[in-house]
Amino acid sequence: MAEEKETKTAEVKAPAAKAKKKNAKAPVFGVVHVFCSFNNTIVTVSDDKGNTIAWSTAGSHGFKGTKKSTPFAAQITSNAAAEKAVSMGMREVAVKVCGPGQGRETAVRALAQAGLVVSSIKDVTPIPHNGCRPPKARRV
Repeated sequence: MAEEKETKTAEVKAPAAKAKKKNAKAPVFGVVHVFCSFNNTIVTVSDDKGNTIAWSTAGSHGFKGTKKSTPFAAQITSNAAAEKAVSMGMREVAVKVCGPGQGRETAVRALAQAGLVVSSIKDVTPIPHNGCRPPKARRV
């Protein structure tokens, strides 16, 4: 009599499906960091611990070159960042403005127009108290 061998079929395991990340709700209160330089405007929305929730730059909205530093670009940029934060559940923000750029005030106004309650505005631009020695004068 012939012995019957049991043949096992190779089980092919499909790769486990990636767990979908639930969109975590943003806290109700946060901090908006507005950085306005002479060349660009960057707006970052974070919670009170410093974790970034939303961000936006003038360059990411199609502005190029010197147009990135205009007040209009700052308005569009801060409005986009604020809308992302509002859609995640943020209601009230403290604003920290940094830099010498043109769009500082416009960016703060756009945050209020987007539906965020601005509780405080603070200027955190670093100002040297006669720090580094300037380079020597050019002699031509």
